[in-house]
Amino acid sequence: MDRARGAALQLRPLPPTSSADPGGSEASFSYKENLIGALLAIFGHLVVSIALNLQKYCHIRLAGSKDPRAYFKTKTWWLGLFLMLLGELGVFASYAFAPLSLIVPLSAVSVIASAIIGIIFIKEKWKPKDFLRRYVLSFVGCGLAIVGTYLLVTFAPNSHEKMTGENITRHLVSWPFLLYMLVEIILFCLLLYFYKEKNANNIVVILLLVALLGSMTVVTVKAVAGMLVLSIQGNLQLDYPIFYVMFVCMVATAVYQAAFLSQASQMYDSSLIASVGYILSTTIAITAGAVFYLDFIGEDALHICMFALGCLIAFLGVFLITRNRKKAIPFEPYISMDAMPGMQNMHDKGMTVQPDLKASFSYGALENNDNISEICAPATLPRRLRLQSR
Repeated sequence: MDRARGAALQLRPLPPTSSADPGGSEASFSYKENLIGALLAIFGHLVVSIALNLQKYCHIRLAGSKDPRAYFKTKTWWLGLFLMLLGELGVFASYAFAPLSLIVPLSAVSVIASAIIGIIFIKEKWKPKDFLRRYVLSFVGCGLAIVGTYLLVTFAPNSHEKMTGENITRHLVSWPFLLYMLVEIILFCLLLYFYKEKNANNIVVILLLVALLGSMTVVTVKAVAGMLVLSIQGNLQLDYPIFYVMFVCMVATAVYQAAFLSQASQMYDSSLIASVGYILSTTIAITAGAVFYLDFIGEDALHICMFALGCLIAFLGVFLITRNRKKAIPFEPYISMDAMPGMQNMHDKGMTVQPDLKASFSYGALENNDNISEICAPATLPRRLRLQSR
Protein backbone atom coordinates (compact mmCIF):
# COMPACT_ATOMS: atom_id res chain seq x y z
CA MET A 1 0.00 0.00 0.00
CA ASP A 2 2.81 2.41 0.90
CA ARG A 3 4.65 1.62 -2.33
CA ALA A 4 1.54 2.31 -4.39
CA ARG A 5 1.00 5.58 -2.58
CA GLY A 6 4.62 6.57 -3.13
CA ALA A 7 4.39 5.89 -6.86
CA ALA A 8 1.19 7.93 -7.10
CA LEU A 9 2.84 10.85 -5.33
CA GLN A 10 5.73 10.76 -7.78
CA LEU A 11 3.38 10.98 -10.77
CA ARG A 12 0.96 13.52 -9.29
CA PRO A 13 1.56 16.82 -7.51
CA LEU A 14 1.53 16.65 -3.71
CA PRO A 15 -1.52 18.10 -1.96
CA PRO A 16 -0.87 20.73 0.65
CA THR A 17 -1.81 18.40 3.49
CA SER A 18 -2.23 14.69 3.79
CA SER A 19 -4.32 12.79 6.32
CA ALA A 20 -2.08 9.77 5.93
CA ASP A 21 0.92 11.86 7.02
CA PRO A 22 0.09 13.42 10.39
CA GLY A 23 3.56 14.91 10.74
CA GLY A 24 3.19 16.77 7.46
CA SER A 25 6.85 16.14 6.57
CA GLU A 26 6.13 15.89 2.84
CA ALA A 27 3.99 19.05 2.89
CA SER A 28 6.60 20.99 4.88
CA PHE A 29 9.29 19.91 2.43
CA SER A 30 7.11 21.14 -0.43
CA TYR A 31 6.59 24.50 1.27
CA LYS A 32 10.34 24.70 1.81
CA GLU A 33 10.89 24.23 -1.93
CA ASN A 34 8.27 26.92 -2.58
CA LEU A 35 10.18 29.30 -0.32
CA ILE A 36 13.49 28.54 -2.02
CA GLY A 37 11.99 29.12 -5.46
CA ALA A 38 10.27 32.33 -4.39
CA LEU A 39 13.43 33.74 -2.81
CA LEU A 40 15.46 32.89 -5.91
CA ALA A 41 12.89 34.60 -8.15
CA ILE A 42 12.69 37.71 -5.95
CA PHE A 43 16.47 37.91 -5.76
CA GLY A 44 16.81 37.45 -9.52
CA HIS A 45 14.26 40.14 -10.41
CA LEU A 46 15.79 42.60 -7.95
CA VAL A 47 19.29 42.06 -9.30
CA VAL A 48 18.16 42.31 -12.94
CA SER A 49 16.32 45.56 -12.21
CA ILE A 50 19.40 47.04 -10.52
CA ALA A 51 21.63 45.85 -13.38
CA LEU A 52 19.50 47.43 -16.11
CA ASN A 53 19.36 50.73 -14.26
CA LEU A 54 23.13 50.70 -13.69
CA GLN A 55 23.71 50.23 -17.40
CA LYS A 56 21.15 52.89 -18.22
CA TYR A 57 22.83 55.33 -15.86
CA CYS A 58 26.21 54.56 -17.43
CA HIS A 59 24.94 55.27 -20.96
CA ILE A 60 23.27 58.49 -19.86
CA ARG A 61 26.50 59.81 -18.35
CA LEU A 62 28.33 59.01 -21.60
CA ALA A 63 25.65 60.48 -23.86
CA GLY A 64 27.93 63.27 -25.10
CA SER A 65 30.93 61.04 -25.73
CA LYS A 66 32.27 60.82 -29.29
CA ASP A 67 33.19 57.17 -28.79
CA PRO A 68 30.03 55.07 -29.36
CA ARG A 69 31.56 52.21 -27.37
CA ALA A 70 32.84 54.23 -24.46
CA TYR A 71 30.63 52.35 -22.01
CA PHE A 72 32.77 49.24 -22.58
CA LYS A 73 35.57 51.01 -20.71
CA THR A 74 33.53 51.71 -17.58
CA LYS A 75 33.34 49.43 -14.57
CA THR A 76 29.70 50.39 -13.99
CA TRP A 77 28.52 48.90 -17.28
CA TRP A 78 30.41 45.65 -16.74
CA LEU A 79 29.07 45.43 -13.19
CA GLY A 80 25.57 45.82 -14.61
CA LEU A 81 26.21 43.05 -17.13
CA PHE A 82 27.50 40.71 -14.41
CA LEU A 83 24.51 41.46 -12.18
CA MET A 84 22.13 40.91 -15.08
CA LEU A 85 23.56 37.45 -15.78
CA LEU A 86 23.45 36.63 -12.07
CA GLY A 87 19.82 37.74 -11.79
CA GLU A 88 18.68 35.84 -14.86
CA LEU A 89 20.41 32.74 -13.51
CA GLY A 90 18.51 33.11 -10.24
CA VAL A 91 15.16 33.46 -12.01
CA PHE A 92 15.98 30.46 -14.22
CA ALA A 93 16.88 28.32 -11.22
CA SER A 94 13.72 29.30 -9.36
CA TYR A 95 11.56 27.45 -11.89
CA ALA A 96 13.19 24.17 -10.86
CA PHE A 97 12.00 24.49 -7.24
CA ALA A 98 8.61 26.19 -7.16
CA PRO A 99 5.44 25.81 -9.22
CA LEU A 100 5.12 27.87 -12.36
CA SER A 101 2.05 29.67 -11.00
CA LEU A 102 4.13 31.05 -8.11
CA ILE A 103 7.24 32.16 -10.02
CA VAL A 104 5.56 34.02 -12.90
CA PRO A 105 3.65 36.66 -10.85
CA LEU A 106 6.78 37.49 -8.86
CA SER A 107 8.05 39.53 -11.80
CA ALA A 108 6.14 42.37 -10.11
CA VAL A 109 9.26 42.70 -7.95
CA SER A 110 11.01 44.28 -10.94
CA VAL A 111 8.35 46.97 -11.18
CA ILE A 112 8.62 47.72 -7.45
CA ALA A 113 12.41 47.93 -7.67
CA SER A 114 12.19 50.14 -10.75
CA ALA A 115 9.89 52.59 -8.93
CA ILE A 116 12.21 52.81 -5.93
CA ILE A 117 15.36 53.16 -8.04
CA GLY A 118 13.59 55.75 -10.20
CA ILE A 119 13.02 57.94 -7.15
CA ILE A 120 16.70 57.60 -6.22
CA PHE A 121 17.68 58.75 -9.72
CA ILE A 122 15.66 61.98 -9.44
CA LYS A 123 17.82 65.07 -9.77
CA GLU A 124 15.20 67.69 -8.94
CA LYS A 125 14.63 68.87 -5.39
CA TRP A 126 11.09 68.48 -4.17
CA LYS A 127 9.33 69.87 -1.14
CA PRO A 128 7.94 67.11 1.10
CA LYS A 129 4.32 67.93 0.18
CA ASP A 130 5.04 68.07 -3.54
CA PHE A 131 7.07 64.87 -3.36
CA LEU A 132 4.29 62.94 -1.63
CA ARG A 133 1.67 64.36 -4.00
CA ARG A 134 3.74 63.48 -7.06
CA TYR A 135 4.58 59.96 -5.98
CA VAL A 136 1.55 58.98 -3.93
CA LEU A 137 0.42 56.55 -6.64
CA SER A 138 3.84 54.92 -6.68
CA PHE A 139 3.80 54.49 -2.91
CA VAL A 140 0.29 53.03 -2.96
CA GLY A 141 1.20 50.80 -5.90
CA CYS A 142 4.34 49.52 -4.20
CA GLY A 143 2.34 48.74 -1.06
CA LEU A 144 -0.32 46.86 -3.00
CA ALA A 145 2.29 44.96 -5.02
CA ILE A 146 4.07 43.92 -1.81
CA VAL A 147 0.79 42.76 -0.25
CA GLY A 148 -0.09 40.86 -3.41
CA THR A 149 3.34 39.24 -3.49
CA TYR A 150 2.94 38.15 0.14
CA LEU A 151 -0.42 36.53 -0.64
CA LEU A 152 1.06 34.84 -3.72
CA VAL A 153 3.88 33.29 -1.72
CA THR A 154 1.61 32.31 1.18
CA PHE A 155 -1.21 30.75 -0.83
CA ALA A 156 0.74 29.52 -3.85
CA PRO A 157 -0.06 26.02 -5.13
CA ASN A 158 1.95 23.37 -3.32
CA SER A 159 2.40 21.01 -6.26
CA HIS A 160 5.84 19.51 -6.74
CA GLU A 161 6.74 16.96 -9.34
CA LYS A 162 10.12 15.71 -10.44
CA MET A 163 10.89 17.05 -13.90
CA THR A 164 11.90 13.69 -15.35
CA GLY A 165 11.70 12.94 -19.04
CA GLU A 166 8.83 10.49 -18.48
CA ASN A 167 6.72 12.96 -16.52
CA ILE A 168 7.24 15.80 -19.00
CA THR A 169 6.40 13.53 -21.94
CA ARG A 170 3.27 12.33 -20.14
CA HIS A 171 2.12 15.92 -19.60
CA LEU A 172 2.97 16.87 -23.17
CA VAL A 173 0.64 14.25 -24.69
CA SER A 174 -2.17 14.64 -22.16
CA TRP A 175 -5.49 15.63 -23.69
CA PRO A 176 -6.01 18.80 -21.56
CA PHE A 177 -2.71 20.24 -22.75
CA LEU A 178 -3.30 19.18 -26.36
CA LEU A 179 -6.69 20.91 -26.26
CA TYR A 180 -5.10 23.99 -24.68
CA MET A 181 -2.40 24.05 -27.35
CA LEU A 182 -5.01 23.78 -30.11
CA VAL A 183 -6.92 26.77 -28.71
CA GLU A 184 -3.71 28.76 -28.23
CA ILE A 185 -2.45 28.06 -31.76
CA ILE A 186 -5.80 29.07 -33.29
CA LEU A 187 -5.89 32.27 -31.22
CA PHE A 188 -2.26 33.06 -32.05
CA CYS A 189 -2.86 32.60 -35.79
CA LEU A 190 -5.95 34.82 -35.70
CA LEU A 191 -4.11 37.57 -33.83
CA LEU A 192 -1.12 37.31 -36.14
CA TYR A 193 -3.42 37.55 -39.18
CA PHE A 194 -5.10 40.72 -37.90
CA TYR A 195 -1.73 42.18 -36.88
CA LYS A 196 0.05 41.51 -40.17
CA GLU A 197 -2.73 41.65 -42.75
CA LYS A 198 -5.25 44.02 -41.21
CA ASN A 199 -2.71 46.31 -39.50
CA ALA A 200 -4.35 45.83 -36.13
CA ASN A 201 -1.62 47.55 -34.12
CA ASN A 202 -3.58 47.77 -30.89
CA ILE A 203 -1.37 47.22 -27.86
CA VAL A 204 -3.62 44.43 -26.57
CA VAL A 205 -3.20 42.50 -29.83
CA ILE A 206 0.59 42.77 -29.77
CA LEU A 207 0.93 41.96 -26.08
CA LEU A 208 -1.46 39.02 -26.42
CA LEU A 209 0.93 37.62 -29.02
CA VAL A 210 3.77 38.19 -26.55
CA ALA A 211 1.80 36.56 -23.73
CA LEU A 212 0.90 33.47 -25.76
CA LEU A 213 4.53 32.98 -26.72
CA GLY A 214 5.62 33.76 -23.17
CA SER A 215 3.37 31.05 -21.72
CA MET A 216 5.20 28.48 -23.81
CA THR A 217 8.52 30.03 -22.84
CA VAL A 218 7.92 29.62 -19.11
CA VAL A 219 6.53 26.09 -19.54
CA THR A 220 9.66 25.01 -21.38
CA VAL A 221 11.95 26.94 -19.01
CA LYS A 222 10.56 25.02 -16.04
CA ALA A 223 11.06 21.71 -17.86
CA VAL A 224 14.64 22.53 -18.88
CA ALA A 225 15.58 23.93 -15.47
CA GLY A 226 14.03 20.97 -13.64
CA MET A 227 15.80 18.41 -15.82
CA LEU A 228 19.12 20.22 -15.40
CA VAL A 229 18.77 20.27 -11.61
CA LEU A 230 17.95 16.56 -11.56
CA SER A 231 20.96 15.88 -13.76
CA ILE A 232 23.20 17.84 -11.40
CA GLN A 233 21.81 15.86 -8.47
CA GLY A 234 22.83 12.62 -10.17
CA ASN A 235 19.62 11.60 -11.97
CA LEU A 236 20.76 12.21 -15.56
CA GLN A 237 17.99 13.55 -17.79
CA LEU A 238 20.03 14.88 -20.70
CA ASP A 239 19.74 11.62 -22.62
CA TYR A 240 15.98 12.14 -23.10
CA PRO A 241 15.03 13.67 -26.48
CA ILE A 242 12.29 15.70 -24.77
CA PHE A 243 14.98 17.83 -23.08
CA TYR A 244 16.28 19.08 -26.42
CA VAL A 245 12.76 19.56 -27.77
CA MET A 246 11.95 21.75 -24.79
CA PHE A 247 15.24 23.63 -25.11
CA VAL A 248 14.63 24.46 -28.79
CA CYS A 249 11.06 25.58 -28.04
CA MET A 250 12.33 27.74 -25.17
CA VAL A 251 14.86 29.55 -27.37
CA ALA A 252 12.48 29.95 -30.33
CA THR A 253 9.57 31.34 -28.32
CA ALA A 254 11.88 33.67 -26.39
CA VAL A 255 13.33 35.10 -29.62
CA TYR A 256 9.92 35.74 -31.21
CA GLN A 257 8.61 37.12 -27.94
CA ALA A 258 11.48 39.63 -27.88
CA ALA A 259 10.73 40.60 -31.50
CA PHE A 260 7.09 41.43 -30.73
CA LEU A 261 8.09 43.32 -27.59
CA SER A 262 10.52 45.40 -29.65
CA GLN A 263 7.76 46.25 -32.13
CA ALA A 264 5.41 47.22 -29.31
CA SER A 265 8.04 49.47 -27.73
CA GLN A 266 8.34 51.43 -30.97
CA MET A 267 4.63 52.32 -30.95
CA TYR A 268 3.63 52.58 -27.30
CA ASP A 269 4.95 53.95 -24.04
CA SER A 270 7.04 51.51 -22.04
CA SER A 271 5.02 52.05 -18.84
CA LEU A 272 1.85 51.02 -20.67
CA ILE A 273 3.65 47.97 -22.06
CA ALA A 274 4.86 47.07 -18.58
CA SER A 275 1.44 47.16 -16.94
CA VAL A 276 -0.65 45.59 -19.72
CA GLY A 277 2.07 43.08 -20.58
CA TYR A 278 2.47 42.00 -16.96
CA ILE A 279 -1.24 41.39 -16.52
CA LEU A 280 -1.72 39.50 -19.79
CA SER A 281 1.50 37.48 -19.56
CA THR A 282 0.93 36.49 -15.93
CA THR A 283 -2.67 35.44 -16.51
CA ILE A 284 -1.92 33.30 -19.56
CA ALA A 285 1.25 31.82 -18.04
CA ILE A 286 -0.62 30.77 -14.88
CA THR A 287 -3.28 29.15 -17.06
CA ALA A 288 -0.64 27.28 -19.03
CA GLY A 289 1.04 26.09 -15.84
CA ALA A 290 -2.29 24.94 -14.41
CA VAL A 291 -3.02 22.92 -17.56
CA PHE A 292 0.46 21.51 -18.24
CA TYR A 293 1.86 20.95 -14.75
CA LEU A 294 -1.50 20.61 -12.94
CA ASP A 295 -0.42 23.22 -10.41
CA PHE A 296 -3.78 23.49 -8.66
CA ILE A 297 -4.59 19.80 -8.37
CA GLY A 298 -5.36 18.98 -4.73
CA GLU A 299 -5.69 22.64 -3.66
CA ASP A 300 -8.78 23.69 -1.73
CA ALA A 301 -11.07 26.52 -2.81
CA LEU A 302 -9.81 28.91 -0.09
CA HIS A 303 -6.17 28.68 -1.24
CA ILE A 304 -7.16 29.15 -4.87
CA CYS A 305 -9.32 32.20 -4.06
CA MET A 306 -6.62 33.79 -1.90
CA PHE A 307 -4.03 33.16 -4.62
CA ALA A 308 -6.33 34.81 -7.19
CA LEU A 309 -6.82 37.74 -4.80
CA GLY A 310 -3.04 38.09 -4.48
CA CYS A 311 -2.77 38.22 -8.27
CA LEU A 312 -5.44 40.91 -8.54
CA ILE A 313 -3.80 43.04 -5.84
CA ALA A 314 -0.40 42.66 -7.54
CA PHE A 315 -1.97 43.60 -10.89
CA LEU A 316 -3.48 46.74 -9.35
CA GLY A 317 -0.17 47.66 -7.71
CA VAL A 318 1.76 47.30 -10.98
CA PHE A 319 -0.88 49.35 -12.80
CA LEU A 320 -0.64 52.20 -10.27
CA ILE A 321 3.16 52.21 -10.35
CA THR A 322 3.37 52.37 -14.12
CA ARG A 323 0.45 54.78 -14.30
CA ASN A 324 2.47 57.32 -12.33
CA ARG A 325 5.38 57.36 -14.78
CA LYS A 326 5.78 60.26 -17.14
CA LYS A 327 4.94 59.52 -20.71
CA ALA A 328 7.79 59.80 -23.15
CA ILE A 329 7.43 62.70 -25.56
CA PRO A 330 9.36 62.00 -28.74
CA PHE A 331 11.55 64.87 -29.87
CA GLU A 332 11.41 65.62 -33.58
CA PRO A 333 13.81 68.38 -34.71
CA TYR A 334 12.42 71.10 -36.91
CA ILE A 335 15.50 70.96 -39.13
CA SER A 336 16.47 67.57 -40.51
CA MET A 337 19.82 66.54 -39.14
CA ASP A 338 20.53 64.67 -42.37
CA ALA A 339 20.28 67.89 -44.33
CA MET A 340 23.03 69.60 -42.36
CA PRO A 341 26.51 68.85 -43.69
CA GLY A 342 29.00 67.52 -41.19
CA MET A 343 26.30 66.70 -38.61
CA GLN A 344 25.68 63.15 -37.46
CA ASN A 345 22.09 61.94 -37.41
CA MET A 346 20.79 61.93 -33.85
CA HIS A 347 19.32 58.49 -34.48
CA ASP A 348 22.60 56.96 -35.54
CA LYS A 349 24.23 54.37 -33.33
CA GLY A 350 26.91 56.78 -32.30
CA MET A 351 24.46 59.11 -30.58
CA THR A 352 22.10 56.69 -28.86
CA VAL A 353 21.96 56.98 -25.12
CA GLN A 354 21.21 53.31 -24.49
CA PRO A 355 21.40 50.19 -26.66
CA ASP A 356 18.03 48.72 -27.48
CA LEU A 357 16.72 47.14 -24.27
CA LYS A 358 13.10 47.19 -25.37
CA ALA A 359 13.13 43.43 -25.87
CA SER A 360 14.19 42.78 -22.30
CA PHE A 361 11.84 40.53 -20.37
CA SER A 362 12.52 42.47 -17.18
CA TYR A 363 10.45 45.54 -16.43
CA GLY A 364 13.18 47.22 -14.46
CA ALA A 365 14.79 49.37 -17.16
CA LEU A 366 14.37 53.11 -17.07
CA GLU A 367 13.41 53.09 -20.71
CA ASN A 368 11.58 56.39 -20.63
CA ASN A 369 14.38 58.41 -19.04
CA ASP A 370 11.60 59.84 -16.89
CA ASN A 371 13.83 60.92 -14.05
CA ILE A 372 16.71 62.39 -16.03
CA SER A 373 15.00 64.95 -18.20
CA GLU A 374 17.31 67.68 -16.96
CA ILE A 375 20.33 65.73 -18.23
CA CYS A 376 19.32 65.18 -21.81
CA ALA A 377 16.29 67.40 -22.40
CA PRO A 378 16.38 68.77 -25.98
CA ALA A 379 16.60 72.50 -26.52
CA THR A 380 13.53 74.09 -28.12
CA LEU A 381 13.60 76.84 -30.72
CA PRO A 382 11.77 80.14 -30.24
CA ARG A 383 8.45 80.43 -32.01
CA ARG A 384 9.68 82.94 -34.61
CA LEU A 385 12.61 80.74 -35.58
CA ARG A 386 10.33 77.76 -35.87
CA LEU A 387 8.02 79.61 -38.23
CA GLN A 388 10.95 80.75 -40.34
CA SER A 389 12.39 77.23 -40.51
CA ARG A 390 9.08 75.95 -41.82
